[in-house]
Amino acid sequence: MKTVDNRKIRKRMEKALDPKRFEHTLGVAYTAASLAMCYQENAQKALTAGLLHDCAKCMDNDKKLHICEKHNIPVSDIEKRNPYLLHAKVGSYIARKQFHINDKDILNAILYHTTGRPAMSCLEKIIFIADYIEPGRKHAPNLPLIRKLAFQDLDEALLQILKDTLIYLQDIDTPDPMTQQTYDYYVTYRNCTKREEE
Repeated sequence: MKTVDNRKIRKRMEKALDPKRFEHTLGVAYTAASLAMCYQENAQKALTAGLLHDCAKCMDNDKKLHICEKHNIPVSDIEKRNPYLLHAKVGSYIARKQFHINDKDILNAILYHTTGRPAMSCLEKIIFIADYIEPGRKHAPNLPLIRKLAFQDLDEALLQILKDTLIYLQDIDTPDPMTQQTYDYYVTYRNCTKREEE
């Protein structure tokens, strides 16, 4: 992987994001780097993915839709109705085109940081979880438990976040089907693993 200058990325993110979102971004980046060290993953890659995970978050919704249309990025009906959901897809595109990130693992970590996906890489799980547990996060369900789990068992932390997210989404909106698919996959994966251990 080509060397990425995370200091430059950090400076660009400070200009691109509002102060609250930038603070969140730093929290995710440093939490991701800590988790990467805990699980013997590449901390610099985790830092890069954390810094860029919300790079399209403060972009105007019409601009997000325009980028998707122009560059043939698929948009679901749910995303058409709620274009703010496109920030992960657009963010992955921007990371590649504007920040010259060619590492597929980093790009996927950005792409799936809101929904997850079946068979995630360790880095993808780390960014997904870091986004949920970073120090500035205050109101998510089961936060103390998940923060503890994150440094003990990534898959258990992932499952708990997915479960809580699906419960939350049922109350407010139609959940993205990918979140449900990811949850179902990891429930099955956990059950199979437990049977193998018995």
